[in-house]
Amino acid sequence: MAARSYPIVADVNVRSGPGTSYRKVGRLSAGSRVTIACQKPGETVTGPTGTSKIWDRIGSGRYVSDTYVRTGSSGYVAPRC
Repeated sequence: MAARSYPIVADVNVRSGPGTSYRKVGRLSAGSRVTIACQKPGETVTGPTGTSKIWDRIGSGRYVSDTYVRTGSSGYVAPRC
């Protein structure tokens, strides 16, 4: 099965770990799409789709808060990291 991609709903910083205190390693623009490799709990963030402690790993050392990704779910949609 092909990996599913999800749309980014607002501009968001990409972090090196699951929290805003981690180093910024990039930025994604609203409308771009990401593939979620896995998800893990981290800092609770309030974003465009609500409040969540789930962070999505979109690459090696690349995390975005799940509240900026339209997954259609408030829970986990990928394996735990």
